[in-house]
Amino acid sequence: MILVTGGTGLVGAHLLLKLTEGMQPVRALYRTPGNIAKTKNLFAHYGKAEFFDAIQWVQGDVTDIPTLEDAFAGVTHVYHCAANVSFDPREEEELRKVNIEGTANMVNCALAFGVQKFCHVSSIAALGDPLLPGGVIDEETDWNPEVRHNDYAISKYGAEMEVWRAWQEGLSVVVVNPGLIFGHGFWDQGSGAVLKAVKRGQYFYTLGRCGIVAVEDVVNSMLLLMEGSYTGERYILVADNPDFKELLDAIASGMHKKGPAMYATKLLTGIGWRADWLLSKLTGKKRMLTRSMAHSSHATETYDNKKMVAATGYTFTPALPYVKALASAFSQQRP
Repeated sequence: MILVTGGTGLVGAHLLLKLTEGMQPVRALYRTPGNIAKTKNLFAHYGKAEFFDAIQWVQGDVTDIPTLEDAFAGVTHVYHCAANVSFDPREEEELRKVNIEGTANMVNCALAFGVQKFCHVSSIAALGDPLLPGGVIDEETDWNPEVRHNDYAISKYGAEMEVWRAWQEGLSVVVVNPGLIFGHGFWDQGSGAVLKAVKRGQYFYTLGRCGIVAVEDVVNSMLLLMEGSYTGERYILVADNPDFKELLDAIASGMHKKGPAMYATKLLTGIGWRADWLLSKLTGKKRMLTRSMAHSSHATETYDNKKMVAATGYTFTPALPYVKALASAFSQQRP
């Protein structure tokens, strides 16, 4: 039996689609019944509605150990996709609880129930810091605690530490570090915010770089790593490192809209995050632009996927054409 957490999110739902297509027995964790509808809609979109019924859904939470004990019964392989993604400093406690404590609970249960192999979906945010700005980041780049990291990055780094601790205790693990993931459905999460911003009219751009990848590449890579003899390793899953203008232009092109034309300097984004902070204080609204987000929008580091390619021979989908096609589909489906 395979256990999947985060099955009502972008990566987890696409993973469930692939696993059920392969007729593998799958159990998925969910918190609220309403969230399952998103995954069901994804199956229907791809004409695979009949496979959805093969999933054994178990209500539970990665922060609630008794529910995890029920979910782990008879499980041999685990894909841990569940995580809280937020860059709002006010959600620091929740980030640590779900991402660090939740992952600790998952690997502890995996050890206790004799799970054969565990795949943890981390993030490029948990990778190290190059010695010089604009450098290349790979799996061996050291994390520098002296560098300012946002709460999300710290929580994902802490989650990885729990996975490596479990590996030292005998659990076979693989860790994947995907970049910004694009894929169909779940438009209100993650990269969907970028698509919506362009559709509304994104006027500003920066020339910082971002690592991006198709959700299908993330899922296929996870399956390859879990089915092979790989263990005790992490793998960067990034297809390309476009700058933000290239990315936004590709999305705008797919929507038949004009791309952003105004360059946002560091000074402008600095003013922006301060204004956003003040507005959040006055209104209580969720932060839209934090200090770390403003800083990362100008970062020019690139992420190296050579380890994944060399280990498995996997060929990543060309990212910008994929995003352009996705943007076209998004614009046709959303009002």
